[in-house]
Amino acid sequence: MKIGKDFIGIGGGALIFNKKKEILLLKRGSESKNEVGMWSKPGGEIDFGEMTKEAVMREVLEETNLNIKIWGLLPHTDHIIKNDKQHWVALNYLSNAVTENFKNKEPGKCFEMKWFNLDELPEHLAQTTKEAVENYLKGRYIKI
Repeated sequence: MKIGKDFIGIGGGALIFNKKKEILLLKRGSESKNEVGMWSKPGGEIDFGEMTKEAVMREVLEETNLNIKIWGLLPHTDHIIKNDKQHWVALNYLSNAVTENFKNKEPGKCFEMKWFNLDELPEHLAQTTKEAVENYLKGRYIKI
C-alpha cells in the first residue's frame, strides 16, 4: 500500500522566513511524489510516532540543511491531487531560519531553491504553499 494513494497521507511543511522577511521555496524535481515543477515550501511526510513539529524540522534540515525555529501554525490544507490520484492532509507551520545559507541536499526531488519576497512570488505555486501564504497574509494563524 502506498501513502497518499491507497490511504490519506499526512505531511507538513513550513514557510521559512529569513531576516529580510523573504520565504524559501523549492522547485519540485522529477523524483518528487507529485507536483513536479511546482514551487513549494519545504516539508514532507510525518513518520509514524513522530510529532508534527519535529517532522517538519527534520524534513527542512534533510532538504535544505537549514535549522528552523517554528513560531506559528496556519490552517491545514486538504491536498487532493486529482492528476496524481493522491490525497494528503498538510499541516502548515510558520518559522524563522536560524541560519540562512541553504543547500540542496535532495537534487532529484528539488530542481532549485530560492528566497522570495512575498510580493514577488513565482508562478506555479503548489496548493499547500499557495494556501499557506494566503492564510499568513490574512492573519489566519496562531502563535505557538
